[in-house]
Amino acid sequence: MITTTSAFSGYSVGDIEVARTFYGSQLGLDVSDGQMGNLSITLPGGAPVLLYPKDDHVPATFTVLNLVVPEIDAAVAELEAAGIPLENYGGYADERGILRGKSVGMGPNIAWFLDPSGNILSILEE
Repeated sequence: MITTTSAFSGYSVGDIEVARTFYGSQLGLDVSDGQMGNLSITLPGGAPVLLYPKDDHVPATFTVLNLVVPEIDAAVAELEAAGIPLENYGGYADERGILRGKSVGMGPNIAWFLDPSGNILSILEE
């Protein structure tokens, strides 16, 4: 086993300035300049996430960031008001794209959306 003092997660984006606006202004997260042209996001609760520019960025095909919200419908309305549409992956999701997992015994209520680089993010109800 290795000895660690802390940990953080990171993923690439295609355009760092577009990411700054999206994560900071549209999502309202705490975004600051990192070292070497990247961005540092401090999530609610203090966990850090590193966003780094990558010219040949390819979006992840899985959820890279989950944001916990107190009430899914209110959070979806806030995303929509900020111009951020939901992704609808079908299956058990409703017409808005919300998987109401609590009502079908499949985990939390959750909805997915994309950042401007095509990375998959989610909001899920605590």
